[in-house]
Amino acid sequence: MYTIKIIPRTLHFKQPAGTSRGVYLTRKVWYLVLQETGTGRYGIGECAPLPALSCDDIPDYEDVLTCHCLQTAERGSIDYEALRPYPSMLFGLETAFCHLRAGSLRFWNTPFSEGKQGIPINGLIWMGNFDEMYRRIEEKMKAGFRCIKVKIGAIDFERELELLAHIRQHFSPQEIELRVDANGAFSPADAPRKLEQLSRFHLHSIEQPIRAGQWEEMSKLCQETPIPIALDEELIGINHSERKRQLLDTIRPQYIILKPSLHGGLHGSEEWIKLAKERSIGSWVTSALESNVGLNSIAQWCATLNPHMPQGLGTGQLFTDNIPYPLAIQGDCLWFLPEQPEPDFTKF
Repeated sequence: MYTIKIIPRTLHFKQPAGTSRGVYLTRKVWYLVLQETGTGRYGIGECAPLPALSCDDIPDYEDVLTCHCLQTAERGSIDYEALRPYPSMLFGLETAFCHLRAGSLRFWNTPFSEGKQGIPINGLIWMGNFDEMYRRIEEKMKAGFRCIKVKIGAIDFERELELLAHIRQHFSPQEIELRVDANGAFSPADAPRKLEQLSRFHLHSIEQPIRAGQWEEMSKLCQETPIPIALDEELIGINHSERKRQLLDTIRPQYIILKPSLHGGLHGSEEWIKLAKERSIGSWVTSALESNVGLNSIAQWCATLNPHMPQGLGTGQLFTDNIPYPLAIQGDCLWFLPEQPEPDFTKF
């Protein structure tokens, strides 16, 4: 038997987090404390839908979450089919069970969980004005990042090209891997020209050049692009296996990017990865502005996938009021520090 306690929290960004959809100043999350009756064992999960982006960003979120938590506690297990429309809730419940079963924040035995190996990550450059982005790029390069991801689409495109040119003036493609994320900012008409301009900088990939839902237009882009295209927002709300197959078979992207809170929890993300591999489509894993609770869960899972390319797991230092966790960025890798104490959520 289980009980599940829901703890809502509002987190505050150290600096405004700019995206093509606006600027985040705060972040609402719901922590789940799953307790096994009579044993004292517990597990923590984080439910963190992104406003105006997650398919389960709904007005009555907490009521629906409460209902599914009660049903899960009564069943003693997760009803994956019932939770397919609610990926952030599924992710929170899945990872709470992972934590409980493991008895620690080391969900699986991997070199990462043992503190022997870090996960390579990209240095993320948030949207801002030209000077802000220039300064952030300088900081990431000095910190030793070998992969830098620049969010574009918020300022003048020519100025964004200047920023990319600045990086390439100092570092070759062999020294720094460059990724850009357009968050759907280009129009289908403008995208081919802009992709051609971006290709001068020998980019690893571009995420979501046009907005999601334009399958035929995106398919054409993926066929003709001079830069590998990675799908992100395109995957949101595609929660059933057959629909996933249809999307991949229609668009045929070069990569997909998995964010468990957005793309079906761990269960749904593994489904995406399997289908992508069958079609020779690459993938990597990214967090979605979760606190350290969710970030650790994603990193522990990501480590089981034996990642070789840089992952998008550098968001653990975004909040002023994050929960202290045994995670640290050292160089260009995220590390788990097993010798450090774990937070006691029974006092939360």
